[in-house]
Amino acid sequence: MKKIIKLAIVDFKIIFRDNTLKGMLALPFILFALIIWGVPPLVEKYEFLTPYLHLFLAVAVIENTQTFSFIGSMVLIDEKETDVAKVYGIVPLSKVAYIFSRFLIPYLFTVALNIILFVVQPFFEIGIGVNLLISFTSSLVVPLYVLSINSIVKNRMEGMIYIKAFNMLVLLPLAAFFVPENFKHLFGFIPTHWIFQSVENTTLGLSSNLFLVIGFVFFVCLIFFISRIFIKRHFI
Repeated sequence: MKKIIKLAIVDFKIIFRDNTLKGMLALPFILFALIIWGVPPLVEKYEFLTPYLHLFLAVAVIENTQTFSFIGSMVLIDEKETDVAKVYGIVPLSKVAYIFSRFLIPYLFTVALNIILFVVQPFFEIGIGVNLLISFTSSLVVPLYVLSINSIVKNRMEGMIYIKAFNMLVLLPLAAFFVPENFKHLFGFIPTHWIFQSVENTTLGLSSNLFLVIGFVFFVCLIFFISRIFIKRHFI
């Protein structure tokens, strides 16, 4: 466990060596500013936006995951391009432990960001229990996103293309809120769909437990599957 924590800290420090990656750390602060000071006056001026407040919050939750999704993707792509990944492939640490170490701090930071977001947002009263459940589940976007990108791409150019595509993909389930009720779960093949549905139910005062269980199991299964592909392709 000490080796995992040590590698996790070293990996996190890499962020601060690249100005582009450091710049991405400003994204959560921008999101918080928009939710706290940007959206309220906008909704006050345009009342027709009021029914969509839960969508603003849900988008902010997902966008909070994009900071470390981008950072993690670019760090691993760079390591693959510079053959550093081959070195990690022979270190005295199992591949599973390596993956765990790379996502430990980014995952926990993302969880913390969403917990804080639910606390400071001014629209809905959300209990700490459901806050924690949604935050822990939604933050699984980070490892799934990064592992998926790095199981596909070979260089930075390809990486940027796929990152843009994935950025749109994670938000695609927004469309479920604009289709007939009977068709909304057609977007369930995208794991973030269950996060959006969980946030909506929570803001309506309904139980989100079922959606959270489905989302959590879906994320874990996909991460397990993608991890196997990542291990086969990343260290060669």
